Amino acid sequence: MNLKSYFDTNKGTGIISTSDSEGNVNAAVYGRPHVMDDGSIAFIMRNRLTRKNLESNPKAAYLFIENVPVYKGKRLYLKKIREEQDNEKINAMKRRSSSKDESPDGEEKFLVYFSVEKELPLIGPGNDV
Repeated sequence: MNLKSYFDTNKGTGIISTSDSEGNVNAAVYGRPHVMDDGSIAFIMRNRLTRKNLESNPKAAYLFIENVPVYKGKRLYLKKIREEQDNEKINAMKRRSSSKDESPDGEEKFLVYFSVEKELPLIGPGNDV
């Protein structure tokens, strides 16, 4: 199953981890990525620590845990390839509307694209070992 089909059909919790150039780590809850036609993936990000870390270190890891009674999901090892601030495109890609708990709509949003360097199952070594 390709990543587009996988993320279109599975619901769950996503966590993206980044670190800055000095190795200070951050983890943040993120929704499912948007899978592009070229195989890259994209996340809508606000101008916060995750995005700031990517400015000095383009590597990230994304952990996706499916909403099923057993541990099932994916680990994606990512490398940032570009970002853009196209508000029309971002609004068209949003899967949910803003809630009262989120920052005001005026906060900057970025569409951040990644290449998938490696894909592994949530648990176990996959085919790499």
